[in-house]
Formats: sequence, C-alpha cells, structure tokens
Amino acid sequence: MNKPNLKAVILAAGKGTRLQTEGNSLPKVMRIAAGKPLLAHVLSALDFIPNKDCIIVVGYQKESVIDAFSEYTFAEQKEQLGTGHAVMAAFLQLEGYNGQLIVCCGDMPLLKRETYRALIDAHNASDNVCTILSGTSELNLPYGRILRDCNGEFCGMVEDKDATPEQKNIKELNSGVYVFDAAALRSVLTELRSDNSQGEYYLTDAPLLLKQREHKVGVCFRELGYEIIGVNTPEQLRQTEEILLR
Repeated sequence: MNKPNLKAVILAAGKGTRLQTEGNSLPKVMRIAAGKPLLAHVLSALDFIPNKDCIIVVGYQKESVIDAFSEYTFAEQKEQLGTGHAVMAAFLQLEGYNGQLIVCCGDMPLLKRETYRALIDAHNASDNVCTILSGTSELNLPYGRILRDCNGEFCGMVEDKDATPEQKNIKELNSGVYVFDAAALRSVLTELRSDNSQGEYYLTDAPLLLKQREHKVGVCFRELGYEIIGVNTPEQLRQTEEILLR
C-alpha cells in the first residue's frame, strides 16, 4: 500500500522548440495526441494523487496550461535552467511538506499508471530516500544512463550529452521519473551545480548527492519500451499518437 503522504511535481515549463510549427506555438505539453494535450495523458496516469497535490511547473505560455488544468496547483519557472531548477521552483508550493514526492515529465504521455505505482511500491519496499525509474528500450533515445558499481549498486547518472563513448553503450536508461523523500531532496537542491555542457541544473545530480550523504538510493528497473518516449519532435508526436490510439 502507498503511504498516504504523496504529492507529485510535473515538469511542464518547456517551449518544445523542435515541435514548433508554422501557426502552432503552443507549449510542448499542450500539443495534442489522441485528442488530448500530452499533459492530460500524464495527469490521467497520476489520477491516484489528488489534483491539488499535483504541482505543475509552468513557464513558456503558462496561461494556456493554467487555463486548461485550473484544478491543479502551479509553480512558475521564470527561466528554463534545467530540471533541477524546475524542481526548485516547485518547492515554493511545498513549504513544510516532508512526505513523498513523485517527480515526472509532462511530455511523457505513454507512461502507465501501473508503472508509477510500481515505482512507489519499490520505493516503499526498499525504504529508500530516492528511487529512480530506469528501463530499457529498443528505441534510440538520447537519455541519461544509469551508472552502477562492480556490485551492481547505483553509483550515479550521466546525461547523454555528457556521456563518454563507453557510457553511451549502457542500455539502462534514466526515465527522468523519481520518487524522493521531499525533505531530503530539499536539503540537496541548493548543492546542484550548472558546470556541464548545457549550463543547466540537472535533477539527475540529486540522487548521487543524497547517496554521498549516506541516504539510501535505489533503482526501480522495468522494461519500458515505448512508455519511456518523451515527445520532443513532430515524429515522436506522431508515433505517440499512433500508440495511444492503439
């Protein structure tokens, strides 16, 4: 059973530059697939969490997202400086909250309810402070890789853009979805650094910071296949819609 104290942060601030087409400047999460915005599919899979406990981080054309999903809670990321920076913005709506926190992406409409639940169950069963959803996929995706030590234990993550050729051969991908103990995550957010190729604050650095503080960090590994697709291009939008309609 889930612990009752559970909230979600959904990252939905991006412009989606590669999805912008002539006459369509909607935020990425508002692009339509199978008759609904991408974000609507994500929120549907998270429907076991009350709407008010889902914090949607908005930025680009925030009004269109807020108007469409007015029953949810919102936080604004005024500048898009990475996933870690987006979660910092969300914590303005999480003052005093020390329960569990799912962090996920508003552009991943194929991730299933049972996958989110399996992640939460794994988190609770292992008594982790952070649990990362990882998986394999036959698709060629530019996702971060999960790094493991000689004992098979999690020892870090590397973004695709920062990965060495050897690391790019790793098949276990970071989905970008996590469950955190909110208090522990809050304690390491200020330590995130932007000294990487993108000049951004990566949330992917938080699990390792927690591990360095001797907190228990684990990985929930699943065969994710198409579920792991994040919509970044018109082709991925078409592909996602086809799968949703099936």
